[in-house]
Amino acid sequence: MTAYVISEVEIVNPTLADEYKRLAEASIQRHGGRYLVRGVRPDAVESVWSCERRLVIVEFSDMEHARKWYASPDYAEALKLREVALERRLLFAEGLLP
Repeated sequence: MTAYVISEVEIVNPTLADEYKRLAEASIQRHGGRYLVRGVRPDAVESVWSCERRLVIVEFSDMEHARKWYASPDYAEALKLREVALERRLLFAEGLLP
């Protein structure tokens, strides 16, 4: 079942955020993920969305691949940067059954 990594992001340090994005993108590609939405400001129809926050959605073939990516040494360097580069809320969600 397809899995999605959904991230609500606010950039704290633009320089470090650029490096984080570069490292994260490379690790996502190595683990078979692909960006569906990257860095957009969504249209919040039934809520308030801060103009400082962006939305990122990454698709993986299944939850196992998403979790392996997140826990991987490939992503570890980016994750360490994330702590000082941006604030975020991160969600993992499975898609619908085929």
